[in-house]
Amino acid sequence: MFMTIARPAVEPQGPDTVAVPGSPAIPELSPRALHARLLENAALRRMRGAERLRNNRLEDADYWLHAAPVAVRKACALREEKSFAPLP
Repeated sequence: MFMTIARPAVEPQGPDTVAVPGSPAIPELSPRALHARLLENAALRRMRGAERLRNNRLEDADYWLHAAPVAVRKACALREEKSFAPLP
């Protein structure tokens, strides 16, 4: 019995930088860029928590408001570890 192989409904567009062998490596972020990303994540978590509070989703709000300080602590630890030069 022969079976035909159907093509998938969704075809990937372009290479996946993580899954394709031989693709360019994902560049590592500089400590300052990582620090900025962590602080941005903390701000987004706070905003998400405030939004959940406005929508009376108390369990979700509690989670997001408690997750924000974790990102701030990670950013502080990174700053202490890398001892950034003062900003101009």
